Amino acid sequence: MAIIQINNVSKSFGEKVALDKVSLEIPEGKIFGLLGPNGAGKTTLIRIINRITIPTAGSVFFQGRPITDEDVARIGYLPEERGLYRKMKVGDQAMYLAQLKGMKRNDALRELKAWFERFGAQDWWNKKVEELSKGMAQKFQFITTVVHKPSLMILDEPFSGFDPVNAELIRQEILRLKAEGATIILSTHNMESVEELCDEIALINKSHLVITGGVDEIRRRYGEDNVEISYSDASLQPRTLVVARPEVNAKLSELISEGVTFHGFKEVIPRMNDIFIKLVTEGV
Repeated sequence: MAIIQINNVSKSFGEKVALDKVSLEIPEGKIFGLLGPNGAGKTTLIRIINRITIPTAGSVFFQGRPITDEDVARIGYLPEERGLYRKMKVGDQAMYLAQLKGMKRNDALRELKAWFERFGAQDWWNKKVEELSKGMAQKFQFITTVVHKPSLMILDEPFSGFDPVNAELIRQEILRLKAEGATIILSTHNMESVEELCDEIALINKSHLVITGGVDEIRRRYGEDNVEISYSDASLQPRTLVVARPEVNAKLSELISEGVTFHGFKEVIPRMNDIFIKLVTEGV
């Protein structure tokens, strides 16, 4: 079942078309990658889902019905442009944001304390936000995004600015939230994270939907039907060779005649980074 269904959504700002008849479905309980170069229309689509802006045409459905402001309360949104009240104490701001999403005070306090403990941030509670480092502030904003246990989470560049240790911490939390049943829209330029985390993706370029589908299926679709042969030559030096599938038998015969030792074969599947570049630059 799709938690979000987008039907022929278009959005114009004066003469500029930000989205042009985009339709896609975001499956429930999955991590869905929303990809595209800067200015492609991703942020506009995210804002339409959150009802921050209204589409010029088309419609958005939440769990099979037109999305409402009440549905938006069930969404956790981490925007790329982080925004916190810098003079406010961390604990006070966390409580304010949790209650703004409809949590009762005691529930908010319990869940926030658990999250702060999970992130090793118990001593942040009485600090002002301006006392936090950039990474600490980003972890704090992640907590306030997910603390009310939204059924849909929209994370825009959630790893931006994190060191590898904290980026891995956030990755593991995203996977844990998915395992607990949450749906996550991940908007990112980090194609490694897409391959590690996403079940399905949609690529938007120049206001149009270019491709959507499962990550593994898309990677195979854009493969060039090549095979990588691993072997050791006569001097026992390990080698690899990539050949087109129709040429494999001929190449194997040639290598056998040279007395090599074979170690294995595997299909060459392109990386998402290569597919992203190909689709954006070649428009195919």
